[in-house]
Amino acid sequence: MKKKIAHLAALALSIGVLAFGTGCALAQTYPSRTIRLVVPFPPAGATDVLGRAIAQKLSEGLGQPVVVENRPGAGSTIGSDIVAKTAPDGYTLLLASGSLAIASTLYPKLGFDILKSFTPISLVGHVPHMLVVSPSIPANSVKELVALAKSKPGQISAASQGNGTLSHLELEMFKLSTGADMLHVPYKGSNNVMPDLLAGNVSVFFDSVPSSMPLVKSGKLKALGVVGAKRLPMSPDIPTLAEAGLPGFEMKNWFALLAPAGMPAERVELLNTQVQKAVAAPDLAARLAEQGVILEASTPKQLSTLMQSDVAKWGKVIKSANVHLN
Repeated sequence: MKKKIAHLAALALSIGVLAFGTGCALAQTYPSRTIRLVVPFPPAGATDVLGRAIAQKLSEGLGQPVVVENRPGAGSTIGSDIVAKTAPDGYTLLLASGSLAIASTLYPKLGFDILKSFTPISLVGHVPHMLVVSPSIPANSVKELVALAKSKPGQISAASQGNGTLSHLELEMFKLSTGADMLHVPYKGSNNVMPDLLAGNVSVFFDSVPSSMPLVKSGKLKALGVVGAKRLPMSPDIPTLAEAGLPGFEMKNWFALLAPAGMPAERVELLNTQVQKAVAAPDLAARLAEQGVILEASTPKQLSTLMQSDVAKWGKVIKSANVHLN
């Protein structure tokens, strides 16, 4: 009897060792084929450039091709929906942006939940925004702009890149925070705003730093504040909006790597490690600086916290300002 028990114990041990070894072997085989990185924006834009740069670094680190697939449309929700409904095996990833947090409220009939349908892997970077005004407007500070808008309710025009875009919600958050009543004028993209802003046909605009900074430095636009926690290293004289009198007025136009919900922890850890290495590469930082992207990695938990915070913040703004797509 004792011999039989000993034999069974030895057999169980050997099976356990075999299973453990097999599990390790399976874990070590990832990735064994091409990984698809879905970029939910059109080719050639800043997000696409970032996606292709990160894909190249991940490919080098993982030893397998990482191929970018552009699936733009509907505020990044089309590409995001594709990834959300894909098997969580690590072979389909999403380069998400902060617009996804906006979409979760703006598009009430989404087929996925940003906080439940994805596995956070890591931040990849962010593009800072700032508040700029036309030189024709008699305001050289946030305080002066607010006073001017309050003295002329509904008469100061403020542009955005379109209804429901980040620049629009920043404007609405500004109006809610200050009580300033400004006329929202939606455009189709930043390039369409600039001629009217420079001509003084519209007066206020929340824009990305890479787009507006050259015009600020040439004196064609005035920068009143940075929408972020820190001043810009390239222009430390421009205060943050919090410093300019709007405490708590912060946002991060972030980009991050996500996978479908239910991704195995060891694959999340592997990809996170590779992102950490990628954003630390000096050549990548120099390349993306031209696009205005500040590289930044995070832990999965930090990214999850950021996503939760943004969904709550933008949801509140959208509902308070009664923002609709049409």
